[in-house]
Amino acid sequence: MAGILATGRAPAFAEGTTIHWLRWNDFVPASDQLLRKELIPAAEKELGIKINLETVNGNDLQPRVTASVQSGSGPDLIMIFNNQSALYAESVVDVSDLAEEVSNREGGLYKYSRAVTSDGKKFNAMPWTIVGAMNAYRKSWFEEVGYTKFPETWDAYYDAGKKLKAKGRPLGQAVSHSFGDPPTFVYPLLWSYGGKEVEADGTVAINSKNTIDSVKFMTSFYKDTCDEGGLAWDDTSNNRAFLSQTIASTLNGASIYIESLRNPDKYTTEKGVPLKTDILHAPLPKGPQGQFGLHTFFSHMLMNYSPNQKAAKDLLRWIHTPANYEKWFISQKGFATPPTAKWESHELWLADPVMDPFKVAGKLGQAPGYAGPAGKKAAEALTKYVIVDMYAKAIQGMTAEEAVKWAEGELKKIYT
Repeated sequence: MAGILATGRAPAFAEGTTIHWLRWNDFVPASDQLLRKELIPAAEKELGIKINLETVNGNDLQPRVTASVQSGSGPDLIMIFNNQSALYAESVVDVSDLAEEVSNREGGLYKYSRAVTSDGKKFNAMPWTIVGAMNAYRKSWFEEVGYTKFPETWDAYYDAGKKLKAKGRPLGQAVSHSFGDPPTFVYPLLWSYGGKEVEADGTVAINSKNTIDSVKFMTSFYKDTCDEGGLAWDDTSNNRAFLSQTIASTLNGASIYIESLRNPDKYTTEKGVPLKTDILHAPLPKGPQGQFGLHTFFSHMLMNYSPNQKAAKDLLRWIHTPANYEKWFISQKGFATPPTAKWESHELWLADPVMDPFKVAGKLGQAPGYAGPAGKKAAEALTKYVIVDMYAKAIQGMTAEEAVKWAEGELKKIYT
């Protein structure tokens, strides 16, 4: 790549080489526009290739991966979430050289970035970004029920939420089969009570008093504080609910706030002031055993069926070049944080203190599968929504003990 840039000549790819790049429909539309109108045309010119960018709903990505792997054909580069790339380790190209190149240049990949994309020997996917999960909440509404700052503990959050729901302003939380909001809520809740899926050696450990206590809490919490329609929500539902002012708080990326910035006249409070002035962010509360976060991780897999592997890797290298990646990062306005430490000091974070909690999301994330590795088995449990469904079943009437025993059975199918 250094040689290419020095000579000003594109690499010698076969005439008509086309890279099919499959990604999600970004929750920050300006970033997709930037890719299509500026970055992709520049990459095509510099690399001498054509790039077919296809975007789909995030929940449709994994079915597309599965279909492509089974057929042995499909997109060259595919975006994937969290640790799901471990499920396709035999079907992807090792991108360790590129990952380490970026890590060495940018102050090191976060521990979380490595945990969800590498098994220690091979990078199954190229780390792209972390979408930090924070509670977006209505500052004035919480003040009306006696909270001048976001509650620091689950018990305090329960108290605030109960008072808010009594005023017709419930909390909003998806507990459904959607890749983002449901797992980023229930996994940290489980950990904060001292629950865990497995021990470090992979022994299933979900059936514990700590887990049962967390499920009992969630059952009461959901009934008494939440909009109970959240059992059927996807990752866009809470955005719409918050922006229409039917919920007071929700765990989310920064897309709600960013949308309120983009359309200040469209989104106003009941007092007629811009909604953006009444939104703050805070991490999930502390539990009896600590405070945790699970942040949605994005990476790109280079598929081993691709006939254009060198061109596809060069595209990854090009888009990760700091000058190019920075343009995309700035367009996100903090919604997505890079997988390396260097970007914590970027001037973007100085522009808006409301976004500051997202700056170090990469440092705070704990990987699915704790206390074991975030490998194939942990990814399978996440993909099958075992932990999400454990809580959903209890919310819908199953006893906490029965729900946990069900989850134990499902995890044993995976881990043994």
